[in-house]
Amino acid sequence: MAGEIGGLPLVAPRGERTRPTAGRVKEALFAALGPQRLEGASVLDGYAGSGALAIEALSRGARHAMLVDRDASAVEAIRRNLRSTGLKDRARVQRRTLSAFLRDRPPHEAPFDLVLLDPPYDLATNELSTVLDELASPGWLARGAVVVLEQASVAAPPPLPAGWEARWERVYGDTLVRILGP
Repeated sequence: MAGEIGGLPLVAPRGERTRPTAGRVKEALFAALGPQRLEGASVLDGYAGSGALAIEALSRGARHAMLVDRDASAVEAIRRNLRSTGLKDRARVQRRTLSAFLRDRPPHEAPFDLVLLDPPYDLATNELSTVLDELASPGWLARGAVVVLEQASVAAPPPLPAGWEARWERVYGDTLVRILGP
């Protein structure tokens, strides 16, 4: 963890579905995003797990984060981590699937400047494609927003919505990280 809460340990959810982002991957990702992308940003963390990526964004200057995860133990871990880091007042947590969340009207925190997607590696490509299409619909993304997608390096990248492109892409061992946007 870097930024204003550097060095604080986070708890991870119980079970095997959560795969935390490796430290070097996280550092490279946030270096690629840069401080100007994070300062004052509204962040959506779509497969939040422990909440580490959104908490990192908040600690580096993001204004607010919406964290979504369908797993009860993940949501419990996120809430504990937000309390222990003192960031709970700058975040909101929802227990539901990202697809269900995106089918509703955008919340008051939208439009989002930064979307973090670190889904389980076994998530189907067509589900990721649907999520990206839903994010591309009106109201979800701010002008100039980017979507970070982390997936297995051997997985086929999902098709991008019309007008979107990969702006940055790196492979770290078995992890592919892409920064996408319109």
